[in-house]
Amino acid sequence: MEVSIVILILAIVFVSQALRIVPQQSAWVVERLGKYDRTLQAGLNFLVPFIERVSYKHSLKEIPLDVPSQVCITKDNTQLQVDGILYFQVTDAMRASYGSSDYISAITQLAQTTLRSIIGRMELDKTFEERDLINAAIVQALDEAALNWGVKVLRYEIKDLTPPREILLSMQAQITAEREKRALIAASEGRKQEQINIANGERESSIARSEGDRIAAINRAQGEAGAIKEIAEATADALRKIAAAVAEPGGMEAVNLKVAEQYIEAFSGVAKVGNTLILPGDLSNMGSMVAAAMQVVKQGK
Repeated sequence: MEVSIVILILAIVFVSQALRIVPQQSAWVVERLGKYDRTLQAGLNFLVPFIERVSYKHSLKEIPLDVPSQVCITKDNTQLQVDGILYFQVTDAMRASYGSSDYISAITQLAQTTLRSIIGRMELDKTFEERDLINAAIVQALDEAALNWGVKVLRYEIKDLTPPREILLSMQAQITAEREKRALIAASEGRKQEQINIANGERESSIARSEGDRIAAINRAQGEAGAIKEIAEATADALRKIAAAVAEPGGMEAVNLKVAEQYIEAFSGVAKVGNTLILPGDLSNMGSMVAAAMQVVKQGK
């Protein structure tokens, strides 16, 4: 009975030592008698008890690594407090186990030294403008070195760049001055455009008024010319009708009567206009004056 219990215990120990279940996105490194033998993948795996053992366990997931803050000196001798975050992934479990005693510490230190080197080649203003360039340069440098550690560096991001307080105040003053400058330029441009618009409006208004005056003058001239033409045509037509009437039988007698009537009407109104009277010498011989007037009419024929 005791032997059976011992055998059962040994069987349980054997099974527990022989069977290994590796989780998804994990890799376990197996050593046989202290020497690397193989890497176990996800799923159920078998080990030889007491001869083989799992020495290292690695996660194959993407791992974020916080890079501690450090002081970097720029090309123009300005101190910057810089920190960042690094994303990497174990791609070779064997190299990650034997390539470095602590690949996480190695990646962190290399990221810091590379960052100091890159910042040291840049001026202060460029460090704020070229963050993407700094991140890409650090990833490239780390990826080449971490290849022997079985690690793939995916990306690096600068979390914060903090210059000294004096530099921050100076930068803030510079930004404020630049904004005020842009505001003044914008205001002057607005006033300039306003003056241009006013001048253009006055010029167009003057042109419109002069054009209107010109058209009005043309219209008045054309109207006056038309009126003169119509009066002349009416006068000519009246004269033609009078001439035709005179040529008819009894026309001269009618003209003689009309002249005599107008002569008498003219003298009847002389006393009503002004204080001075101008009379013909022979006022009593009115017939001779009418005859003289008729003589002029006959000559006109």
